[in-house]
Amino acid sequence: MIRRSFLNNLILSSMGFLGLSKVKASQINPTSLPPIKLTGIPFSICTWNCPEAIITSGDLMMSGTNSLDAVIKGVAVEEANVDNTTVGIGSTPDREGHVTLDACVMNSEGNCGAVMAVENIVHVADLARKVMLETPHVILNGIGAEQFAYEKGFLKTNLLTKAAEDKWKKWLKTSNYQPKINIENHDTIGMLCIDKNGDLSGACTTSGLGYKMRGRVGDSPIIGSGLFVDNEVGAATATGMGEEVIKTVGSFLIVELMRSGMSPQAACEEAIQRVVAKHKGKPLFQVGFIAVNTAGAIGSYSIHSGFSYTYYENGKAINKPSKSIYSTI
Repeated sequence: MIRRSFLNNLILSSMGFLGLSKVKASQINPTSLPPIKLTGIPFSICTWNCPEAIITSGDLMMSGTNSLDAVIKGVAVEEANVDNTTVGIGSTPDREGHVTLDACVMNSEGNCGAVMAVENIVHVADLARKVMLETPHVILNGIGAEQFAYEKGFLKTNLLTKAAEDKWKKWLKTSNYQPKINIENHDTIGMLCIDKNGDLSGACTTSGLGYKMRGRVGDSPIIGSGLFVDNEVGAATATGMGEEVIKTVGSFLIVELMRSGMSPQAACEEAIQRVVAKHKGKPLFQVGFIAVNTAGAIGSYSIHSGFSYTYYENGKAINKPSKSIYSTI
């Protein structure tokens, strides 16, 4: 407890340098959207329209499953979905034809684990959990992460489907690399869960940019960028152009803004504004954030329209469009 108090005081005293001075709710930008109140816990929310993933996590927590197990099972639905070209099996390969996956997890105790550039393993979020719980490390990458997966009983699976391979071969004819905004109205899945005990956990899993350079890693497996969870404050996760999220350490920023008094909605808006401020003119890429706090409010914001989020309510998955800076791409 002494160490926790020291760290909290250190963070708060550092906020002046980061522009995160403690504010009251009445001081928040009045143009921010009002907080969206949750209907109660358990609760789960994720980026994009992933109804089966959300229902899986929500139903599990309703039956008593903890938030960490629920979030892993939830994102696993999309990792196994061959029609999702940005997560798990069936993902778009890099420019050399290799499908590599990234993921990270955080639990209510502040522990975290991540894997990067993993081949031949479908459920990398679960693998990241194994790193967190069963190794002294936070991150494993590449061949080392794959070897660890086999040691833990994960099956070797060819992640490159025929459909993805055909598209890659067609792409090779021009090799034109242009990341697409809201690719097929989907991207990285980041999920945040609150269980019956009020404990938070999160997971973020992706294959990254299609036709990326071999070895490229985005924000998704980087704690503080693609995902951050603090059981005393709330949690946030990101989707979109990972390089831009990394530059602002977006998810950590949102949680610290919430710690300083902002609602999740206001914090998401501020984080997006900081991304956009680094560019002249209208950015030709997408970034979106979702967040939840321990008081029962959620937030979502993106650069461009088209981003959406899905949450669990009364046994159903509710998908809503996110507010954005630009209404057209």
